[in-house]
This record gives sequence, C-alpha cells and structure tokens, in this order.
Amino acid sequence: MNCNSANPAIKCTVSQCQHHCQNEDYCSLKCITVGTHEANPTMDQCTDCQSFSLKA
Repeated sequence: MNCNSANPAIKCTVSQCQHHCQNEDYCSLKCITVGTHEANPTMDQCTDCQSFSLKA
C-alpha cells in the first residue's frame, strides 16, 4: 500500500495490516475500533484493534 492519507492521530506498527502506512508508523483510517477478548481486561495485551484487516 502506498499511503497518502496517514492519520497522525493513530500510530501503528502492525505492518501486516492493510491500513498501515508502510513508510510511516501510522494508520490510514480516520478512526479505529479497540476492543478486548477478555471479560475483565487488566493489561494492554488484553486489548485488540478490531479494525485490523490482513494485507492481501
């Protein structure tokens, strides 16, 4: 992906995501959804970017 719309409000280092700006550590989405896979999250590892989409 050639990212022309890096969102400076959303930093991201997950280069496997189709929304990641490859030359910068930013997301190209206007907003993201953050969720959890735990009933009672207590650490950052318990949260997930639910806007993640695997790069083709």
